Formats: sequence, C-alpha cells, structure tokens
Amino acid sequence: MLTLHGNRFVDASGRTVMLRGINLGGSSKIPVRPDGATHLREGFSNHREVSFVGRPFPLEEADEHFSRLKDWGFNMLRFLVTWEAIEHDGPGQYDIAYLDYLTAVVQKAGEYDLPLFIDPHQDVWSRFSGGDGAPGWTLEMAGFNLTHIQPTGAAVVHQWTEGPYSQQIWFTNGFKLAAATMFSLFFAGNDLAPETRFDGEPVQEFLQRHYIAAIQQVAERMRTFDHVIGYDTLNEPLPGYVGMEDLRNPPDYYPNGNNPSPYQSMLLGAGFPQRVDFWKMTMLGPQRRGSRLLNPDGLRVWREGHPCIWRQNGVWDLNAKGSPYLLRPGHFAKLNGEKIDFNQDYLRPFINRFSREIRKIDPRAIIFMETIPEHASPTWGQEDADRIVYAPHWYDPVALTLKRSITWFGYDATERKILLGRRRIEREYAALLRARKDDAQTKLNNPPTLIGEIGISYNLNNARAYKTDDFTAQIKMMDRSMKALEANLLHVTLWNYTSDNNNLYGDLWNCEDLSIFSRDQQKDPENLNSGGRALKAVVRPYPLATAGIPLDLSFDIHSRRFLFRFEHSPGISEPTILFLPRLQYPESVNITVSDGRFELDIPNQQLLYWHTEKMEIHLLEVCPG
Repeated sequence: MLTLHGNRFVDASGRTVMLRGINLGGSSKIPVRPDGATHLREGFSNHREVSFVGRPFPLEEADEHFSRLKDWGFNMLRFLVTWEAIEHDGPGQYDIAYLDYLTAVVQKAGEYDLPLFIDPHQDVWSRFSGGDGAPGWTLEMAGFNLTHIQPTGAAVVHQWTEGPYSQQIWFTNGFKLAAATMFSLFFAGNDLAPETRFDGEPVQEFLQRHYIAAIQQVAERMRTFDHVIGYDTLNEPLPGYVGMEDLRNPPDYYPNGNNPSPYQSMLLGAGFPQRVDFWKMTMLGPQRRGSRLLNPDGLRVWREGHPCIWRQNGVWDLNAKGSPYLLRPGHFAKLNGEKIDFNQDYLRPFINRFSREIRKIDPRAIIFMETIPEHASPTWGQEDADRIVYAPHWYDPVALTLKRSITWFGYDATERKILLGRRRIEREYAALLRARKDDAQTKLNNPPTLIGEIGISYNLNNARAYKTDDFTAQIKMMDRSMKALEANLLHVTLWNYTSDNNNLYGDLWNCEDLSIFSRDQQKDPENLNSGGRALKAVVRPYPLATAGIPLDLSFDIHSRRFLFRFEHSPGISEPTILFLPRLQYPESVNITVSDGRFELDIPNQQLLYWHTEKMEIHLLEVCPG
C-alpha cells in the first residue's frame, strides 16, 4: 500500500516509490451520449440529458488498456472525472449509472495493481464556456443564455465556431465573461458578489457546496479501495477577475485571438458592441494584430429577467441616457482597503475546505493541490491541510502551442523569453521544474511534488507523422520534457492516454492531440505497443522502489544508458527495484553496480538490486547488451 512519509511516497517496506503515471483519459471531459466530441454541434445544447458512462473507455475494453499501461511501466493513474458527469441533471441529482460504472472501472484498475488518485477535472469552467467540468445548469443559474455565449464574446466555444478553431484558443476563455464570472463567484462570491444568490443561498457557498458534495459522491464509492490514494482539489483553478487591478486593462496572460478587457467583456454581455484587440501566437510570443468589432448585433448574454451580475453588484451602471459607465475599476483588486491575493485569500481556504470535507468520507485520503498554471503556490501554515502533494502543471510551449518540432528553440513562459540552443533549453527547462519543487519546499511545508500534467502535441509539423509513421520529431520533443523531470527526480502523471484518440480529431476536445496512444496508429491489436506514439521517449527505465533516498538519475535516449544513484536507508532489507522496459532493452543488457548483487526479472521488466552496508551511496548503470 502506498503512503506518504514526510516528502516521500513509500511502500509497505519503507522503500521510496517514484511515481511515473498517466492521466486517464483525455476524452473524459466530454459525454459519451450524445457524442460530446467538440467538433460536433448536434445535441450539444441538451446538457441535462447526457451520460459519461464509458469514460475513459467502455468497461469491456478495460483489460486491454490497463494491460497496456501496466506493460509500459506506469505505476499511477490520475483518473479524470468531471462535476458534470456526476451532477449534470440539476443540483443534487446524481447520475447513479455513472457512479456505478466509475466504481467498476476503478475496481478493475486495482486488479492490475494500478494505484490512482481522482482528478475532478475542469478547464475554463464548463463545456458551455469553451472547456469542460461544471454542469451547464451552473451557468444558467447565474443567468447566462448558453446560446448567446459565443456571439457576445463571452467565450470561444468549439461547437459554435464557424470555420477553423485556433489551437489553444480555449485557454483565453478563462479571462472572458462566462468563465471569469463563474470562477469569481465560485471562489470569491461572498466578498465580490454579495448581491448574487442561487436559490436564496450566497453564490459562493452554493457553488462550492454542490461541487464538493458531488466529489463526495465519488469518495463514498472509492473509500473501500486501497489503491485509490487520494483526490485532486480542482484542475487548473483560475482566479477569474479576482485580483485584477483595473478592469479597463485587457489581460496579458497568453493573449490569443480576441482579447477584450474585463469591462469590455461585461459590456459585450450586456449588448453593447465593442472593438477589441486581436492577438496571434507566434514564435516570438504573443503579437497584437489589429482589432475586431464584437457583438455587432447587440445581443445580451443574460437570460430574460436576469441582470448582468457585475452591474447588480455595483461594478458598472447606465447613465440617464442609457450609456454604460464604470463605477469600480478596482472592484476585484482590493477588499476593505487591503490588496486581494487570490492564492492566499480564496484558493487556500477552498483547498482546506475541500480537504476537510473529503476526509469526512475518506480520512486516509491524500490531497493533491495545484494552482494557477505558471504561478506560484499559496503559502501554507501549520493550521493548513496536511498530507498534501503539490501537483502543478508544466508544458513545453513550443511543442504544445506552436505544435512545432524545433529542438534548438525553446520558450520560458514564466519569464516570457526565447531560449536558443539545445543545452540551454535543457538547463532552463530543468530549472523551471526545479522552481516548482522549490515552491513546495519553501511555501507548503515540503510535501512531495508531482507534475500533474506534462506532454506534447503529437500532431507536430502539420501532423506529418500520421502520413509517414515516423515519430522521430515527437520523440525528440517529448524527450526534453522527460529529461527535465528526471533531472529533478520528480513524480509525474503525463498528459495523457485517450483510448478513442484518432488522427483527425485527436483527443476529441478543442483540437487537442496529446495522447500517447491512438487507434489510428494501432496496426496490430495483439501487440500492446501497437498504437503507441513516441514510446522511445515515454517508456523509460526508472526506480520503482528505492531502499533509501534517490540522489540522481539520467537516461540517454540515444545510447539507452541509464544511471541511478541513491543513498540507502538502514533497516530496509527489501531490494531496490528498477523498471527496465523491454522496449528499450529488447535483447540483452549490461548491468554494472557499485556493490552488492542483482537479479533480472525479465517477465516483469524489472531489475532487483540488493545493496551492501559497506557503502552509503550506491550506483547502478544499465546499457544495452
């Protein structure tokens, strides 16, 4: 059984366990019935009568997929569920069929000795604000007319987009009216929207209570499974408008496409056409490319009888001539004269509340917490939740957003600077991940750090590999992310494994194509490796269990030379175990150890090593035979 010991995961014998996991799965964001793939419009508006039974895959396929993941060496699953999947029909109305299915598929994972933690997944709030996660009724209760969200610029929604859908445009929805409003209400409604109530209840309390209660429904089913070790709090939480100093300033966080200021977004939603800046992502970073007129027909995003929430709460109003004017440009920046800090003032209390409520159901649950992408964590005190894991995300922007394979070109999204040269990129990417680890040590009482998402777009270079079956470019780009992880001895759950990925529509959500598996690459269903993408970079040797403290590891993808060094802990008699994938070492291997003895367990792709007590530091080297 996997447990936490200080800042380490340990097994029953006290050995340090390194987590090399995968997100399961990419299409869990969308319903099975009606088909929720985001390039399809039919059936999209009927958001209450949906079913997620069959996500991440039909139960009858479970053996195939779990066998493959186990064979590839994964020892942890970040298992995606969504609030919508649980409670899509209305407040307090839970989908029992989905919960039954979820219980069955998670039980099956246990049969393959695959530990997991539950990830309540969302991106930019909901499918109806261009992402996934929350049920559509949350937006309707706030007063949104779902069919007017796209034409009023309140979000860019794939299903409602005419013509090409821009890669990664979905992320900009976090700062547009629909998602930004819902996040602001969810995290800070008590302070920043006190006039807004759902069913007579303060909006923040209503939303958080229903969200947590939905995840408690999952916890009730999972608490008897030893291999379910915990729960993420909320995938990629965004602040909405919280903390924005001046509502007249457009957001500068990855501007892409139409980029209205928060105040312009509010006016667009109220039916006032606005000319807004238009941006494009380039190799030099975001570039402004003129302006666009939005909502020329003057539609309102608010349903009949529902006012704009922010006008209701005194942020803006109309003068005697019916013209809008801004009352409080700093409404979201200060409270009672004090500057608002989203992480400390709102995210931190939410994580603590979530932890308390989940542990009422499952007291042993480990809580995985994350923060705004590319931002630091909150600062934790002794009174805050214990037994946590810091689980931030990180992506190589070149491989994710530009979808290019340029091994000499990198980008630091934190400092917004271009990186040139392979060695410099390798150093800088390792440093960027080390900064996340440092965050955990200095701000969060030193819990383990697990990179909850990292990966690449596999349709690089205009999806050339899908025609040639040559994934060399993908291998090179994935390798540099994996090396950054290894340089820091980081736990990870890669993004992602999508059982129904295809070459045309990728992971079936917002044109993303990051799955390490695709049916369209599967030529031989009898071969577990068939269908894998860039496996030479993904399936690598690593220490499964260390009889002590790992000190450093490295793997050279070209020579396939693997080095691992550790300091042993007294009293552990069980061997150190390395995963040695047959994919990297299909024939023979040469193994060198500093001391002690070893055995190869070829059927389980493992090297077992017993150290001596004569040396404190032990070195293992593996090379092809």
